[in-house]
Amino acid sequence: MSQTRIRVSWGPYNEGKKLKHVDPVSTLTYTYIQGPCYCLSCRKISGSTNTLNLLLPEDKFKVIAGSAKNWTGTHESGKKLTVYFCGDCGTTIYKTHELFPGMVVILAGTLDDPQGLEQAKPMVELFSKHRVSWLPGLSWTEQKEEF
Repeated sequence: MSQTRIRVSWGPYNEGKKLKHVDPVSTLTYTYIQGPCYCLSCRKISGSTNTLNLLLPEDKFKVIAGSAKNWTGTHESGKKLTVYFCGDCGTTIYKTHELFPGMVVILAGTLDDPQGLEQAKPMVELFSKHRVSWLPGLSWTEQKEEF
């Protein structure tokens, strides 16, 4: 049984996917922040210790086919967080957050091209105060206790 997955396509590698960045070749040119977030909301979203995020301008991103379902809740910062996921398989694809108006937070694990993830080297670790003690920090990144 095959599932239709909404994926972020970051290059000519996977034309025809349901969810695609407007300008896949220069995606990382538009990246504002790249890095893991250890906040309690991201733990729940990922089912793990963190999410690896790419923060992009909203106008550089669009859904070109199909539609993602969403859920809105309150982040521990007290601000609204909306999570968008595939209605068929449930994969979380991207988020929006009141603290980042005009931006889309893409979960880097949804990148189709394996090289896309190689290029998403973290620049900052967010909510490092919630990083579990057995997971070392990334020595080359800025450490932020919150956003």
